[in-house]
Amino acid sequence: MSTGRTMEGAGCVTWWGFSPALDLLCRGSERQEGEVNVLLVGSGDPRHILKTIAGLRDTDTLHIWVIENSMNVVARQLLLLFLSLTPQESMGLHEKTEVFLELFGNSEVRSQTEETLRHVASQLSLSVTETLETPTNPCLDTTHLRFKERDDLDRIFKQWIHPPPSARSAHVSIAKAWDGRVRQHLGTRYDSRAGCFDWDLTMKLHQKGCGVINKQHYKLWRERGVAFEMREGIYQMANESLLSTRVFSHRGDKMAMRGYWGDIVSSPYLSFGVETDDEKLLQKQNGQHVKTAQDISYVNVQALFKSLSCRGGTPLTQTCSEEGKALVALEPDAHHKSQINELMHLNGVSVTFLPLDSLSKLPEKQKYSHFFNSIYCAASMVHHLSPTLRQIAAPKAALVVELAKYLLDLTKEQEVGFAEKVGDVAKEAGFEPSQEEKRDVYATFTLQKE
Repeated sequence: MSTGRTMEGAGCVTWWGFSPALDLLCRGSERQEGEVNVLLVGSGDPRHILKTIAGLRDTDTLHIWVIENSMNVVARQLLLLFLSLTPQESMGLHEKTEVFLELFGNSEVRSQTEETLRHVASQLSLSVTETLETPTNPCLDTTHLRFKERDDLDRIFKQWIHPPPSARSAHVSIAKAWDGRVRQHLGTRYDSRAGCFDWDLTMKLHQKGCGVINKQHYKLWRERGVAFEMREGIYQMANESLLSTRVFSHRGDKMAMRGYWGDIVSSPYLSFGVETDDEKLLQKQNGQHVKTAQDISYVNVQALFKSLSCRGGTPLTQTCSEEGKALVALEPDAHHKSQINELMHLNGVSVTFLPLDSLSKLPEKQKYSHFFNSIYCAASMVHHLSPTLRQIAAPKAALVVELAKYLLDLTKEQEVGFAEKVGDVAKEAGFEPSQEEKRDVYATFTLQKE
């Protein structure tokens, strides 16, 4: 099987991670405390950001730095963080959790969720085009991005608000895009796809410890791309945040095609839905799980949002004078434009997005010399790691690397070979293995003393 074919199911855009959420301050030889800098390389979604914030102590200060390999993924990160930071006065906890999961893991969403997507996109478009030296919200800091990258973000957000003309028939567009990927991936097995889906679930995901993933839910997601249906509703509006443009070579010419280029095999349930501290959610009756990965995702995400609310402070912009209120009344658009200022400000927390090519350039900058206490790298970005990683790692820094356990198209031999490669890369950079749980999901290392 060729490499391209092997990874076809995972796609070329990482819309979500291939591993559960981690508190990155609890990895390595000891818990990181005080003022901590965490670098995320290719995480694909905000699961580690939310989980790490939830585990903070009152005396901790957390700075998270994010590098992705696509501005489309950065745009999605900003979208999901914006929703996470929306205060309860603007969106109730139940609704926020549902909308978050819909936009996170569904190719098609309800009409009211699509309206929320467009509203958030308009706010983020305003935010990234402002030429401020300080971010509007510390957890949505795009000021370190290049102007071209911020222009790309603005273009992406505007595509979410006003899809390109070819995508006017939204339902057909994303349905065809999804089905096209499934056909390409399965080839001659397409007509017996139900059996293929069942095999991947029962013989792969369930065997790998993901028994909570429900057969009907997984089959619906593999067929249509809809992972979370949490209430009676019509899920038929395209989730524009999961569409992106890919350039193909055709007879010597380059051709751009807008479609769905993410995971169609492993599922978005892995990020929030296969692990829980609540043992009741893992109970079985007659050998079957009572709760599903969809249920667990909901409980976990809602708990993370509650943690954010506990750490969130009231933005200064909410305490406006009577004169300010009168000004808003005179200018109808003023409230719309200021809503990004009304997001929760998390005490002692910042999330900063760095340029796409930053990883190789950080060692050249004095600011980042021995700077990061914890470094996370996704499986898709391991080839970017180099021995210079040591130069940006603080003493006793932890390195956490996502392994290939949940990349279902890989053989066991390929999975083992990847883990060995990760070990070699870490050793070259001066890290030694840490004895921890989940060693088949993540490889964890600690920086050796010089």
